[in-house]
Amino acid sequence: MEEVLAKYIPPAAVPTCLELIKKNDVHLKIVNQRVTRHGDYRLLPDGSHQITVNAGANPYRFLITLVHEIAHLVAFKAYGRRIKPHGKEWKRTFTLLMLPFINPQVFPQQLLPLLALHFKNPKASSDTDARLSVALGQYDPPTDKNYIFEIPLGGVFRLYNGKVFKRGQKRVKRYECVELATGRIYLFNPNAQVEQIN
Repeated sequence: MEEVLAKYIPPAAVPTCLELIKKNDVHLKIVNQRVTRHGDYRLLPDGSHQITVNAGANPYRFLITLVHEIAHLVAFKAYGRRIKPHGKEWKRTFTLLMLPFINPQVFPQQLLPLLALHFKNPKASSDTDARLSVALGQYDPPTDKNYIFEIPLGGVFRLYNGKVFKRGQKRVKRYECVELATGRIYLFNPNAQVEQIN
């Protein structure tokens, strides 16, 4: 397990992660990239705990996702099944489990202030925190995708599912975009990754 983890997370994080996995009897499954999620936690019918994490994630996103999912398991064990999936019990648990990792031996210096801010009140997904998501994206392998905020006003873009949109004005935090086929308006987070069409 140590060799496997070393391929996916920063080396300095391996011993602490290994300890979390063993202590909580986690069955870790590394899966192909999924568009809709970075990872998930499931209590299996036999009572064992399965966590899946996307293989394509950069080491920092992989680590955050792994600890996010372990926090679901730890919160479930501590508080029972009646808690909200991303409620205050999970937030508290996630923050406590992440604290040992938020240091310059594990994360690059430029990510530390963003992580400190994020973990004051962690969101259901690190993607919801646009600044952290874009900063983490700098460590992803290069792609031909753009962030919504990089698409010019009136620019046209395509999603992974083939739907085509025209970028509109920014509301408070999100961008209003029109689906060209239907004329329906959708709101996009600034850090949504899309394919620009020229």
